[in-house]
Amino acid sequence: MDAQVFWNVIGNYNEQTKIIQAVLFIFVLLGVLLSYMHKVNWAAKFVLGVANFFIGIVFFAWYGTEPVQKYFALPLYLLCGVLFLYESWHSRNDVINHPNILQALLLLLYLCYPFVSLLLGNSFPQMVTYIMPCPVVSLSIAVYAGYKRKNKLLFALLTIWGLTGIKSVIFSAYEDIILLICGVYGILLLVNEIKKSHLQE
Repeated sequence: MDAQVFWNVIGNYNEQTKIIQAVLFIFVLLGVLLSYMHKVNWAAKFVLGVANFFIGIVFFAWYGTEPVQKYFALPLYLLCGVLFLYESWHSRNDVINHPNILQALLLLLYLCYPFVSLLLGNSFPQMVTYIMPCPVVSLSIAVYAGYKRKNKLLFALLTIWGLTGIKSVIFSAYEDIILLICGVYGILLLVNEIKKSHLQE
């Protein structure tokens, strides 16, 4: 995909969904905070499910223009959304741990996303915002890492997208180095989860 096409999709999406994005961002933050405060354990999974589903339907299905967006990104985000919503019900009593140092750093990097985009010379609407594919997956990895029970398929899908942060160089979207860092962290956690599963067998 051409870099200008990439940024045009972002521009169209941001221009026409800025109010919805603001509302969804607050919704996601509230859900994550409720879980970290141990008020509603499943809230973070639920809001991340909604956010991933929103990205799949709106960003990729509605605004996406390229085959890779329609046939790779769209199903990946829809599946992540469905799995998060399923986990919010199936493992609703699973308690999330408070962020460790690495997870806290990833959460901070997520919050820095739009500011990094601005520092790199981008401006609205052709800039990275909080409710976009890469920031949403970065947040998803950082938050979901705190739960004791993890759906390995969901974590693998999030990690796969995290590793697409390598495209940061191709599209001059250097903000997505944040995504790549989250993807590498995802690999480490996924390997650890697989090892734990083998030890329990």
